[in-house]
Amino acid sequence: MSNESHCNMPTEPDYTGVEIVEISPETPLNDYLQAMDLAKDEAAKHYEDAMLLAWYDKDRDFESPQHASECHVNSAIPGYIDYALYHGATLKIDIEQGRFIFFYLSIDF
Repeated sequence: MSNESHCNMPTEPDYTGVEIVEISPETPLNDYLQAMDLAKDEAAKHYEDAMLLAWYDKDRDFESPQHASECHVNSAIPGYIDYALYHGATLKIDIEQGRFIFFYLSIDF
């Protein structure tokens, strides 16, 4: 009997249909609150109305939804990313090369 996994777990997220915006301010942000404000402003440039689906704060190693990564311990894809993509995220805002990441869904009607 083989110990090989027959599960086809992806090693990279599938960002098909997701616009990715990378922001690198000249002056590093002080904290998550500044990053949140910057992400909200950026999302407003893309959508009239947007819903924040998931986010990650590397400084505090904190994610939302909370504990989403607990079931992804051996996965290459963090839980907050899987959650966002599974729930239809269409915009990823990456601030300071992964220091803060925000996923949004357009709710424009």
